[in-house]
Amino acid sequence: METKIKRCNILILFLFLFLISSCSNILNKNSVNSKDIYEPNINLNAYFCPRDNCAAIIKNLVDNAESSVHCALYDLDLKELITAIAKKSKKADVKIVIDHNNYDEQIKGPGIKVAKSKQYMHNKFCIVDNKKVLTGSFNPTTNGAIYNNNNVITIDSEYIAVNYEDEFNELWNGIYVAGDKVKYEKISSDNLVIENYFCPEDGCKQHTIDALSDAQESIYFMTFSFTDEDIADAILFKNVDIKGIFETTQAGSKYSQYQRLKDFGLDVKKDKNKRNMHHKAFIIDRKIVLTGSFNPTGSGNFRNDENIIIIHNKAIADKFLGEFNIVWNLE
Repeated sequence: METKIKRCNILILFLFLFLISSCSNILNKNSVNSKDIYEPNINLNAYFCPRDNCAAIIKNLVDNAESSVHCALYDLDLKELITAIAKKSKKADVKIVIDHNNYDEQIKGPGIKVAKSKQYMHNKFCIVDNKKVLTGSFNPTTNGAIYNNNNVITIDSEYIAVNYEDEFNELWNGIYVAGDKVKYEKISSDNLVIENYFCPEDGCKQHTIDALSDAQESIYFMTFSFTDEDIADAILFKNVDIKGIFETTQAGSKYSQYQRLKDFGLDVKKDKNKRNMHHKAFIIDRKIVLTGSFNPTGSGNFRNDENIIIIHNKAIADKFLGEFNIVWNLE
């Protein structure tokens, strides 16, 4: 009898330990996408072309690389950057993926791959030394640096670098418009929270709608192309202060949300840059910024390779508001 009781107790103990182990494994697995990852001393800066020298910013990043430079670029024609990449490739691991629509043999070598996707490889990001990331709306071209309105975000963060390095590796290996979900969705630091997603696998559209739906005071936006009706609805049905700038050449399209939002009485306007207003940015409650390569369009969400970051930081939001006011007041 005692033997049976001991065996029963041992069995119960074994089952208890197994359940504890299973729960631990589940937690460890899910912790990859944890929303409470903390990384101290993240350094994040925002720059705006053409008033900031965006060409110099990306060139200096390449020049100062010690071990690696990995970039996914929709377009590239800046001669000084091409020269810097070629020079750095002799000393470090340099790999560049370029969208096939914009490749004209402007740069060659074993570290160059052309993204042959049916849609656009529309990213504009670089990872340097597995710890620095450059992203935003800026294509490193003469137009992008000198004539178009753009933003550049630089981030010193090992977690963010892992996210972008994972995405780069997918592109480098020919995995387009697919891939794994982002590893680290949200990273907190001192007075800063960064959310990071990639399209289409992470659903940039839904994250954009979620961010806009949480607005309590204001939504300001600058968009090169804006055709998605659901994202427009997320703005339209908010009873907050709303202002928006549309790129003029895109606003006249029958698919653009410009006229629809204007007809509903929203304070939206076409930009006055004689070239392109190329931002893809939403400023929410003067303390949150959503930007990256993602245009709020069906192609941006479902068909192109894209990335977004959502920055929770008032100082960065203030910088974007400054840029918004400059673009808004152009005559």
